[in-house]
Amino acid sequence: MILIGRNLSPFVRRTAASLNLLDLPYTQRPLSTADNAETIRGFNPLGRVPALVLEDGEVLVDSVAILDALDEMAGADRALVPRRGAERRAVLRALALAVGATEKLVGAYYESRRPEALVWPDNATKLRGQAEAGFAALDRLAEPGDWLCGERLSQADVTATCGLDFADLVLPDLVAGRFPALSALRDRANAIAAIGSTRWAG
Repeated sequence: MILIGRNLSPFVRRTAASLNLLDLPYTQRPLSTADNAETIRGFNPLGRVPALVLEDGEVLVDSVAILDALDEMAGADRALVPRRGAERRAVLRALALAVGATEKLVGAYYESRRPEALVWPDNATKLRGQAEAGFAALDRLAEPGDWLCGERLSQADVTATCGLDFADLVLPDLVAGRFPALSALRDRANAIAAIGSTRWAG
């Protein structure tokens, strides 16, 4: 399989980390949406990453669809999202918070990159507040135990780790010192080679 995109993107990175955790072999083409837009559109007409080229040539786009397929390949016993019941719902709730916080973080980052005269201050404040609220909810979930949904690492932990690391890179003032339980969870996750090896190194 071939993973399209750079691990600077938290959504590409969570895909790479999941492939590693599930022991699914792949190579990576670290294409940038800024510098390689036309090439990326050859895999995804939207010009977005990640995309995953399967062994038979089929191309999956969007990390949600890709991760669902990876769990299916790995089988129910190893899947990073449980297949049914209360355990599945708990992971999906935490995962929704992690994805939502990361999406709002990305929006806030892009708003901050506009020329000053074009920044919409109310929108920037709203996006930052939504990202902060999502990370705060994850921080509360992280307090009781090893992982967000009990003793077993799940996709919620992978996604939250990638989102928090991205925040440290692009908007460090948004998270610095504010989410201690989630930061500790992130550090535990990054200590796992399958996850930590995917951190963006620049």
